[in-house]
Amino acid sequence: MSDKREVFVSVDVETSGPIPGEFSLLSIGACCIFNPEKTFTCKLKPITDAFDPKALEVTGLSMDELKKCGLEPHSAMSSFSQWLASLIDRGDSIVFVGFNAPFDWSFVNYYFHRFLGENPFGFAALDIKALYMGATGCSWRDTRSSKIAEHLKPRLSGTHDALHDAQYQAEIFRSIWCDLIASHR
Repeated sequence: MSDKREVFVSVDVETSGPIPGEFSLLSIGACCIFNPEKTFTCKLKPITDAFDPKALEVTGLSMDELKKCGLEPHSAMSSFSQWLASLIDRGDSIVFVGFNAPFDWSFVNYYFHRFLGENPFGFAALDIKALYMGATGCSWRDTRSSKIAEHLKPRLSGTHDALHDAQYQAEIFRSIWCDLIASHR
């Protein structure tokens, strides 16, 4: 048995569009899944002027405001990396967890590599939708957040605020992990 801990971190991002590089990472929210009061959040200056109006409508974020008030991406990613490092001891691993993790992880991975040269999470992420599907045997269409919330009845709900959504995701993950998976061990 290994003494190495796995520290699960729920991460949510808001972006100006569907893919990193052409569109910008606008905000990051993160929390420890099993200690959700340990949080990180920041807003970033856009790296491009490109945006999908629907993406900004959903988030309520303004490209012009973020150009003035957002953190420089290098500073934001450096702060995020330092916060992640504060959560673990030597030899522990940090696990990126997201709801539709491929999307969020792609932006976080791109920004970590572009601005810091490495991603503290490594090359993988744990997807809550896939975990739920595996734990329940449901169909992919039943992994929408509204369907999962209907089943698990979380106290929080999604709002498109990155930190709040990271905490919401953490609550859903804990329900799946503790209630559904633990009962089958």
